[in-house]
Amino acid sequence: MPEGSLPGADWGPSDPSGADFVIVTGMSGAGRTTTANVMEDQGWYVVDNLPPQLLSAMAELGTQARAEGRAIRIAAVVDVRSQHFFTEFESATEHLRSAGWTPQLLFLDATDEALVRRFESVRRPHPLQGDGRLLDGIQREREILRDLRSRAQIVVDTSGLNVHQLSRKVAPLFGAGTGPSLRLALLSFGFKYGVPLDADFVFDMRFLPNPFWVPELRALDGRDPEVSAYVLGQGDAGDFLERVQALMEPVTRGYHSEGRRYATIAIGCTGGKHRSVAMAEALAERLKSDRIETFLVHRDLGRE
Repeated sequence: MPEGSLPGADWGPSDPSGADFVIVTGMSGAGRTTTANVMEDQGWYVVDNLPPQLLSAMAELGTQARAEGRAIRIAAVVDVRSQHFFTEFESATEHLRSAGWTPQLLFLDATDEALVRRFESVRRPHPLQGDGRLLDGIQREREILRDLRSRAQIVVDTSGLNVHQLSRKVAPLFGAGTGPSLRLALLSFGFKYGVPLDADFVFDMRFLPNPFWVPELRALDGRDPEVSAYVLGQGDAGDFLERVQALMEPVTRGYHSEGRRYATIAIGCTGGKHRSVAMAEALAERLKSDRIETFLVHRDLGRE
């Protein structure tokens, strides 16, 4: 590829109603690399650790590619080592808009505990750790990114997700832009492992009888027909699903009118294995429509 040029001929079309220039940032160890790989697989032109001063130059190259008839979407991965970028974020995004782009900020987050485990598993220091503890570096980074996180259009909590689960959660966010205009993630989880940080709605399934105490169901999970029939067969289960479906109707209408394209509905039970999984599966089926795409993430399956 010639210097200063961008690919375009083999790329999928850009989504005219959604973002075409995504700035990916967040906590170190929260999954920026995995997210970048997913976006690249979906046809985005991904630049990792792009120096902030080159954002404008990257946008200009993309504009040139578009003028030549090549559809292009750009994702720039920026980490805390480019600290001065965060103080210039508003001016940077304004420049992108004036150049004809639709920028969006994706922030990847995770709990301190999850980040500590990840850094310890790869035996690498945190980039801001210095001579202090690993947790000192994490907390320093969190303080630096606090304001930027509040500005992000999309925040994804990766605390309980492995690489494959994170890929499944990120992929629907950055498709080609055709089809449903709202994507709802139905995320099952166990309260014993913590409530997802990125949940827009949280529903508690612990009001239903627990299949764990039924010997023949204990080893199964909510995806198995026997468990699903047991959970959905409870008298209050159907009423709950109907009420949530009715609740989401005005919410999704508002999301459409406000241009919001993604939300997470978290459904929890004690361990995230039986009730939450079965109800998430059922609710995903009820909520999908021509305008709404639903997808499932079972965060805590296999942890017991």
